[in-house]
Amino acid sequence: MAKIDAFFKLMNEQKASDLHLVSGQQPVLRIRGDLERVKYRVLDDNELRSMLYEITPEDKIKVFEETGDLDFAYEIPGLARYRVNFFVQKNGIGAVFREIPSEILSIEQLGLPSVIGRLALLPRGIVIVTGPTGSGKSTTLAAIIDEANRKRKEHIITVEDPIEFVHTSKSCLINHREVGTHTRTFSSALRASLREDPDIILVGEMRDLETIRLAVEAAATGHLVFSTLHTQSASKTVDRIIEVFPVGEQAQIRSTLADGIRAVVSQALFKRIDMKGRIAVLEILIGTHAVRAMIRESKTHQLTSAIQTGKKYGMQTLDDSIAYHLKAGRIDPNEAYMKCVDKDKFRQYLTGPPPDFTEI
Repeated sequence: MAKIDAFFKLMNEQKASDLHLVSGQQPVLRIRGDLERVKYRVLDDNELRSMLYEITPEDKIKVFEETGDLDFAYEIPGLARYRVNFFVQKNGIGAVFREIPSEILSIEQLGLPSVIGRLALLPRGIVIVTGPTGSGKSTTLAAIIDEANRKRKEHIITVEDPIEFVHTSKSCLINHREVGTHTRTFSSALRASLREDPDIILVGEMRDLETIRLAVEAAATGHLVFSTLHTQSASKTVDRIIEVFPVGEQAQIRSTLADGIRAVVSQALFKRIDMKGRIAVLEILIGTHAVRAMIRESKTHQLTSAIQTGKKYGMQTLDDSIAYHLKAGRIDPNEAYMKCVDKDKFRQYLTGPPPDFTEI
């Protein structure tokens, strides 16, 4: 057993989502969104480097020492997998570990709206799950892929950096590919996947123009593509995809995206006040004919209105989702106010001054 594994066991026992190990600091856990120090000595650079290198493949160590940054996955059988990032900071080496549960929770177990499950059964198109880092995008996508794995008889290819949730083939055939280990880049893996008889393609992140271009084109040519972006609303997601392209190409990509888009799910995590844990709050845009026309005609500013009037299709605004959980007593009014869009709508629930004084 590696020396560092003791920290992962503590992390699991404390239900922490992240572990921070940084030279010159005590270990820190993120529990329910808050950082809490572990009662342990301050970590020395040499000691921490030795501890981290014990679990790092030789070729990855070489990459880290050349670049100062590294991403990979580490697994403790029977416990969990971890998404790992190494970096160099003022006092030496640092590392952050995100726990990826070994059990993939279903859409029902996560308490997600039923329309999310229906996305797994779409014949083609692109579905984008968005939100800030740590908002649960990977967990939502894993639940969708698991739904497809149980209910379809098709070929699923995932391309991630690193591989997070590991799916066992059920009714589907699943192949996992890791950037840097099994393929050079997201774009090269996506380009190759089109020759590998895929039905469903999961692209862990649309990081650059070429990856976005290939993902949108794959969706437009009959594949079902799932991916993520670090945007915070449906309309901003559409704008972000289009604005990545040179001005001369934007009209074409706007048309291709309009043809292929099937849904944008934008989410945030809230602490639960009724029990331990956190809950995802979702904005959902469904690619109806009207929505696609708005995208094609450069009227993305109207998408919020389309969501508000599209409840019969399973659409919901972020504020409506927040209000639903707030009235059910699951989330705190202050956090609801901080993360909502329409502050006036939620000011009535505050028991004191707004927590963000710039909103006054």
